[in-house]
Amino acid sequence: MKERPDIQSAEGRLGVLLPGFGAVATTFVAGVEAVRRGLAKPIGSLTQMQTIRLGKRTDERTPLIKDFADLVGLDQLVFGAWDPIPDDGYRSALNAGVLGGEHLEPIRDFLSEIQPMPAAFDTAYVKKLEGPNVKQAANKRELAEQLREDIRRFKADNGCDRLVMVWCGSTEIFLRPGPQHETLEAFESAMEADDESIAPSMLYAYAALMEGVPYANGAPNLSADFPALEQLAIDRGIPIGGKDFKTGQTLMKTILAPGFKTRMLGLSGWFSTNILGNRDGEVLDDPASFKTKEESKLGVLEHILQPSTYPDLYGDMYHKVRINYYPPRGDNKEGWDNIDIFGWLGYPMQIKVDFLCRDSILAAPIVLDLALFLDLASRAGMGGIQEWLSFYFKSPQTAPGLYPEHDIFIQHWKLKNTLRWMMGEEQVTHLGREYYE
Repeated sequence: MKERPDIQSAEGRLGVLLPGFGAVATTFVAGVEAVRRGLAKPIGSLTQMQTIRLGKRTDERTPLIKDFADLVGLDQLVFGAWDPIPDDGYRSALNAGVLGGEHLEPIRDFLSEIQPMPAAFDTAYVKKLEGPNVKQAANKRELAEQLREDIRRFKADNGCDRLVMVWCGSTEIFLRPGPQHETLEAFESAMEADDESIAPSMLYAYAALMEGVPYANGAPNLSADFPALEQLAIDRGIPIGGKDFKTGQTLMKTILAPGFKTRMLGLSGWFSTNILGNRDGEVLDDPASFKTKEESKLGVLEHILQPSTYPDLYGDMYHKVRINYYPPRGDNKEGWDNIDIFGWLGYPMQIKVDFLCRDSILAAPIVLDLALFLDLASRAGMGGIQEWLSFYFKSPQTAPGLYPEHDIFIQHWKLKNTLRWMMGEEQVTHLGREYYE
């Protein structure tokens, strides 16, 4: 392992760029401003509320992560966004229906000043959404160049010292990486040719990396997780991460499934269904977009439970996921899970979960943590895939040929140990023999 990195100062303004300015992004931005004004607490954010143990348990050294790691403060954040719908931050948050008036009205002036830039957007990739605030260009390469100009202009106009970008847009249709995604030259040629394999989110990722901006993908679609952009991130020393914010039903799976495996309890079936009424639910009502989300959700159990290693317990498990658009529910998603497990001598048992969650409320602190941790990684010179941030994603991005770690407890341990390493502290292994010798 390399020696701890030399971390540059966190001083200065950090611009947080958000492709997509709907429910998740406005809930994040409004929440940060509410916290800054003392109107609310940043509940759900590890960077703001969680402690980290340093040294032995008997040392009683447990500072807050924000006081331990060299992170940017909330007062240093500036926000920018793109969206095909031209509503300002206040109007967009109002339409999203996530936050109540008690949180929106006191910060209406702040939210109203955030106007989304015209988006690089194409209804061929998100079929259930359209809007007039869209860029026009001769080809996708020109669209990417327009995004690069937006990034440069935003940085200059807002006096930002550094930037990060977190994709908060809708789920695009399912695409697999092909020859167009193998090298930077092939990717740029495909953009110039308006190749259909190049989706809008890839243009944002490319523009970010070309401008030296760390990038994270909060949706399940192919965006920066292919060889051309992964190599570009390495070559330029820029952090990237993804994908698909871990909220709701998949969050529960990554909590429950490790428990079953730890106790060597078998699983014969896990049936999951959701109803969701916000913009995300409407987008996922399109089969092509749902296919992208389904791929992300289905991979979790297989990687956690390892059926090839434990065929008697998980070799025949049946896993099904359904998402249904139901407008009356709005952002308050409801996820039902029927879990059929078996124990000693094969006797069956059942667990049923009914999670009435608020999707954007769970996602907003993830956006905050990713923005701050990506900036930290960038200042530490940690380019390329940031697997230590897998904690936040349904489909963690990893090095080629390396299977992703989905167990949320292992992910959490990895995240904290990475912070300890970065800050020059010893790793915590939980061996604990020193207490008994």
